[in-house]
Amino acid sequence: MATVAELKAVLKDTLEKRGVLGLLKARIRAEVFSALDDESEPRPPLSHENLLINELIREYLEFNKYKYTASVLISDDHLRTEKGNSTNIEDPLVSQAVKR
Repeated sequence: MATVAELKAVLKDTLEKRGVLGLLKARIRAEVFSALDDESEPRPPLSHENLLINELIREYLEFNKYKYTASVLISDDHLRTEKGNSTNIEDPLVSQAVKR
């Protein structure tokens, strides 16, 4: 019969091989930061330039396969909803800015 330690090790290895463990860790970090974020103090509105910088960072992270880091950045609600823009890859803000 397997011990608890052996079961934990097998589960960890399985989650790592499937690429789920890193995603779970990133999601937990994002949720911790979200819980610690003081919502009583409103965030200042993002300027178009800062929104563009955030989008450049997100595209860089996704291009270089830093999907866990990108998921933490994207989980920040104001990045997704500020000025009605989306971080959806089909509607990239950077592409819109370059076309102007």
